[in-house]
Amino acid sequence: MLQNVIEHQDLIDLKILATIACCLFFSPYIAKSLRLPISATEIILGSIVAYFHFIEDSENFKLLANIGFFYLMFIAGMEVNLRNFFNMEKRLIKQSIYYIFLLYSLASLIVWIFKLHFIFILIIPIMSVGLLSILFKDFGKQCYWLNTAMIVATLAEVISIVLITIAGAFLREDTNIINVGQSILYLNIFLGLCLLSFKILGILFWWYPGLKTILMPEEDKNEKDIRFCIAIFILIIIAMIFTKLEVALGAFIAGSFIATFFNHKKDLEHKLSSFGYGFLIPVFFIYIGSTFDIKILLEYKIILYSFSLMLLMMFLRILCSMVFLKDIGFKNSILFALSHSMPLTLLIAAATLSFNAKIISSNLYAALILTALFEVIIVLSLIKIVSNIKKEN
Repeated sequence: MLQNVIEHQDLIDLKILATIACCLFFSPYIAKSLRLPISATEIILGSIVAYFHFIEDSENFKLLANIGFFYLMFIAGMEVNLRNFFNMEKRLIKQSIYYIFLLYSLASLIVWIFKLHFIFILIIPIMSVGLLSILFKDFGKQCYWLNTAMIVATLAEVISIVLITIAGAFLREDTNIINVGQSILYLNIFLGLCLLSFKILGILFWWYPGLKTILMPEEDKNEKDIRFCIAIFILIIIAMIFTKLEVALGAFIAGSFIATFFNHKKDLEHKLSSFGYGFLIPVFFIYIGSTFDIKILLEYKIILYSFSLMLLMMFLRILCSMVFLKDIGFKNSILFALSHSMPLTLLIAAATLSFNAKIISSNLYAALILTALFEVIIVLSLIKIVSNIKKEN
């Protein structure tokens, strides 16, 4: 009787919503018992519920997951105060650029030697600050090597997102040289306008500091600060979709805009992240898990490939981190490299881009998702082991 009243697709969406509700409720408890990051737990839960057909094809679910990913990049951008870049020491700037350049160069060499697809030049050195921030709970805000790692990872993440945006222009279906040139032109214009806007707003807020409190009052019952941030988030998504650029880049820049000019609101990031990590972002991770075929775990070649890729990414970062050896020491250089070896969100984004563009197979896509999970689980464990080793004499 109910099926005659409700459309079949609506029933699927309702079942997915009920499944998401269960995953949201139980994931913190499961993560705590398994001692895993909650994001990795949500991916695992997504793959399990999809295997038992609690999650089926749904455009609404995919749309909600995409919004969750964009919101995740928005929150990641809020970790970045652009004033920190402008105030960076010249020595640190040179070391950071050399570290990133060396990483991409070695990745390019490996891709050329083993004749891999060029997308792996982006995948192997890819970095994200998303999970890096959780290490502050263990090492504290004053940890020098971790603060350095955060600054370098932020710069590397911006480079990764820009390169993914450019790659997306080349890999888009029915693309041609005109469309590619147009996308690159739009990207340059967008980045130029962003830099110009930051400069203008910096001057404006310097002359009229009270404008900040008008937009985001210290005490406000109507949550003007949240409304302002969400408005910026939505408008930037519209602009990126209209110009056919990578939405993740726009969301990241929007977050950094908030962090740079409205740092007087100390609880703003907590309020925004509470909503994101409580609903939108877990939906994204559950969706990614649902795209992973759990039967792949029975194929040892894919597991071997995932482990090999993970070890390669870790080894290259450890090798390149020796750039900072004199400043932070050998042990901290290892920790520095390991902290960059769990780019969960951007690795998944690059894998999704490659798979949608049909340049990697479904098995390789699954292997990359598995690599992202292995990195989170194994690298976090290695960081704890290395950090517990006695300090150097």
